[in-house]
Amino acid sequence: MKLKKIKKITGKLIVKTGLHIGAGNDNLEIGGMDNPVVRNPINGEPYIPGSSLKGKIRYLLEWDNGKFGLKIDKNTGEIKSYEPCDCGEPDCIICRIFGTSNTKTRKNDLGPTRVIFRDAFLNKDFVNNSELDSFIEEKYENTIDRVTAKANPRSMERVVPETVFDIEIIYKVYDCGDGGKKDEDYFEKLKRGLRLLELDYLGGGGSRGNGKIKFEELKDEEGKEITLPEKL
Repeated sequence: MKLKKIKKITGKLIVKTGLHIGAGNDNLEIGGMDNPVVRNPINGEPYIPGSSLKGKIRYLLEWDNGKFGLKIDKNTGEIKSYEPCDCGEPDCIICRIFGTSNTKTRKNDLGPTRVIFRDAFLNKDFVNNSELDSFIEEKYENTIDRVTAKANPRSMERVVPETVFDIEIIYKVYDCGDGGKKDEDYFEKLKRGLRLLELDYLGGGGSRGNGKIKFEELKDEEGKEITLPEKL
């Protein structure tokens, strides 16, 4: 196995509806926000963790390819939960692109994880040209008591629509005796995953309208335009 080339995708991620990627809040203050978004600890600006992008795209591709693990109850034979794919098979799209446990990687000579998702920070031109005082909004949602019909409001933070983040994705192509053909083929699957994300949502509350995003101005390592598949 030999590293043949490193491919790169750069571009913009445009938030189309409010985006909530939670930071957690173990010490909630009186009057504080229930669900704050994750922020850069240096400047307080929102950002998108690479783990959020990687995890959601992996999830979408697992369902797209029927590649997820099943946790079965030994006594009843019923499915208890769906788990991330960790089969470790050499031809598995998921394990090859996103990685698997070290034991299975060594056993089947899968090699290193092919893809790296960088944290996505605010686009500088967007920040400099924006007239907004903040890129965060507060949104209130209600749960309704089914007996009393009383509303119980809960607050959450969201990144405002049309906010622009810079993305960078690194993809490694290895020659596994095939000249790198298989990894090149799977790179197309990664692009499909980006398109699936556009049609789904990122972060929390997607079924309630949050998290619609759009990729724009995608380019490769040579500055050439990258297009995502329209039809899936």
